[in-house]
Order: sequence, then structure tokens, then C-alpha cells
Amino acid sequence: MEVTILNRKNLQSTIRKIAEPIADELGYDLVDVEFVKEGNRYFLRIFIDKQGGVNLDDCQQMSQLLSSKLDEEDPIAVSYYLEVSSPGLDRPLKTDKDLKRNLGKEVEVKLYEPIEGKKNIEGTLEDFTEDEILLKVDEDKIKNLNRSKIASIKLAIKF
Repeated sequence: MEVTILNRKNLQSTIRKIAEPIADELGYDLVDVEFVKEGNRYFLRIFIDKQGGVNLDDCQQMSQLLSSKLDEEDPIAVSYYLEVSSPGLDRPLKTDKDLKRNLGKEVEVKLYEPIEGKKNIEGTLEDFTEDEILLKVDEDKIKNLNRSKIASIKLAIKF
């Protein structure tokens, strides 16, 4: 049985509704849910985070509880592999929770179209609203970026 993209989005939403209460109960943030086909195998990937980061025990605990709940509710019609992991340092900041947790930190913003000749903007995440991201790009310059124009936001990794 082939899972269509539309069904995949619905499925990811269903999985999120199942996984979120488990993550909350364990003190984790559910960062992302992916259901993908690689070769002839399907993978359900759950990304969790918490203040200070997650470790292998956190991933194992989430995996065991979620696996039991998924077996009980059986929302996926094909066989799949469940993977629970940390989203990694270079993950996109997707939710308001992500943004709130990273206020005051350096971020890289990629835009769909250039603004003032730039498609990539670095700055300090100062604030956000439902429609805008506010970046401090210089000591005294704040840039308001419309969220609909933003392709991705990631923490700036400095070495």
C-alpha cells in the first residue's frame, strides 16, 4: 500500500496528537514528526528536545511509551520503523515554542526571495509575533521579517 503525500500529512498530524501528550508527560518538547519512505521501507521519525538536550535514555523512554500507544491505536496501515531522536543543533526552528526558547540567540534566516539583495540574514532573535520575526542585525538595527517570506530559521552555529 502506497501512502500518498496528502495522507502522509494527515498521518503526521494524527501521530502528533498521539505523541504530544506522551512527550509533555515526560517533560519533552515534541519538535517534529516525519513519516517517510526510503527505498522500500517506511520510517516514522519523532524528534524530541528538552532544556539541556535529550540523551539516549530519553529517546528510549519516549520510544517505548509511544510504541505501545501506536500499537494500541494502530494509525499506520503499513509496516514501519519507529525512530526517536534529538533534532540536532542545525535543525530548523519551526514552532513558537522553538522561537521562544531561543530568544536572544544568534539565528540564520533563509528567505524565499531576497530582501535588500540578501536571501540569508543573520542576527539575534529579539521577538516574534504570529506574522513577524524581529531580528537585531546590528547594534541598533532591528529587521522585521514577514514569516510567510521565511523558508527556514536555524540557530547560528559558531566555531
